[in-house]
Amino acid sequence: MQSTLNPTSNSRQFQFPWNSRKSPEFFSKTLKFVPIKTLAFTCNSLRTSINYEPEESLDEGPKPTGPTKLPVVVRGSGRVSRYFWDGNCLQLVSVDGGALSFSFDFDDGFRKLFRICSLSVRDFFIPKQVSENYMEYVKWKFLHRVFSSALQVLATQAMFRAIGIGYSRSLPAAAALNWVLKDGLGRLCRCIYTASLASAFDTNLKRVRFSTSVMFSVSIGVELLTPTFPQYFLLLASLANIAKQISLACYLATGSAVHRSFAVADNLGEVSAKAQIQSVCFDNLGLMLAASLNMLLKNNQSLLAGLPFVVYPIFSAIDLFGIYQGLKYVHLQTLTKDRLEIILKTWIESGRIPTPEEVSKEEGIDFMWSKGNEFWPIRIGCLNPKILVPEFSVAAMQSLSGDDFYFMCMEILHRGATGTDQRGILLCLREGASTTDVITGLLQACYVRKAMYLSGRWENLIGDGDASDSDLKEWSKLIEDSKRSAQADLSQLNEQMSELGWAAKNVLLNTQEQARYSFVDD
Repeated sequence: MQSTLNPTSNSRQFQFPWNSRKSPEFFSKTLKFVPIKTLAFTCNSLRTSINYEPEESLDEGPKPTGPTKLPVVVRGSGRVSRYFWDGNCLQLVSVDGGALSFSFDFDDGFRKLFRICSLSVRDFFIPKQVSENYMEYVKWKFLHRVFSSALQVLATQAMFRAIGIGYSRSLPAAAALNWVLKDGLGRLCRCIYTASLASAFDTNLKRVRFSTSVMFSVSIGVELLTPTFPQYFLLLASLANIAKQISLACYLATGSAVHRSFAVADNLGEVSAKAQIQSVCFDNLGLMLAASLNMLLKNNQSLLAGLPFVVYPIFSAIDLFGIYQGLKYVHLQTLTKDRLEIILKTWIESGRIPTPEEVSKEEGIDFMWSKGNEFWPIRIGCLNPKILVPEFSVAAMQSLSGDDFYFMCMEILHRGATGTDQRGILLCLREGASTTDVITGLLQACYVRKAMYLSGRWENLIGDGDASDSDLKEWSKLIEDSKRSAQADLSQLNEQMSELGWAAKNVLLNTQEQARYSFVDD
């Protein structure tokens, strides 16, 4: 390893293909750069020299020689070129294909034009340095934005139609109240929603974004109903605008985190700029789709009036499907409680750290109804005195010292319909606890859960009465053993997480998980 990474001075020396004894004037006279537009090679001569294959059965004198291909390919402005050396001058020749394809095809102008246009379009829409999953995300974003934009156009037409259906005197009043109620109330609810769910934009990004997308799709449906109920236009329009404003707030709040997950070279500004270009172009395609449907049915007013109700379920389903599929390719590198728990569980079971892509696949959209079914779920927060507090929890608090920045105990989460209590593990963090304390505590909790699962006896020791002294001693021993295991793994765990791109400097917690306790030594 030493010799590979730190080669000796002799290994750095190499010989040029030409005679090194020549004077510098020789190189200045012989090494001439030829511009791209003044190439002297012909198609036939290039094919003969580069694709020449000697035949062993024929002996026709000396073999033809041609320019030497240099291992340097230049890509830019929609074209691919390669350097050639013919013994006298250096030439930059345009080639067809990438670095591994050197077949020349100057006669096929259409193919060359198509390649140049496709590369130009790609450079216009796609950032230069992004993760591999970005193209799949853009593909589903295209589907989502086109059909969402088409639905918005149809909804706007429906609202204009609803205003015209009412009384002739209602139009000025509707316009005034529309500004006060629809826009004003929508913006007010947007502020309230953003303030109440500020931390959820980081900890539950995919769930919040998809749920607000569903809300946005429902708001489009409400706007489409305004021509049917013109007397309730202001009420329906206001409710729809509130849902739209909430969805817009979520889209803006989560956009930077989504773009950062694709910016592999810290080019967040470029990724955000390209995302705006994509949105504008995709939305214009949706506008053209809606305009085309209106033009096809402009001579039939009855079909034109029923068009929104026919296309709404189809376009809305395609829109939500595109959002759902696109979020699967958003691999966030930030650590949350749920994401960190998946990493630690894999570490304990297989001794390795999963990649952000693997964690994203297991995490999914993270719907609320998918939670609470795991064995001994782990929760970060404070102990609730209103529920049944096991004696193990009281013993854990009594054993605290000034050096402890967290403690762990059992808890009863809720009482189900069958009357069975669901047991769980509670991790309580102290004020001033660092990221290392959070990771260590959660890793220790995962070790405790594994020991409980293998033992199978702890399920009946909580909530059934007072615990015996032997049970308390066994619990204390389990806590100590798991803490030593967590501290022993911490250094290697953090190192491997950093190597895989995880942002291990902070653990993002929601409002309930940010609750802390203070230690009082009296």
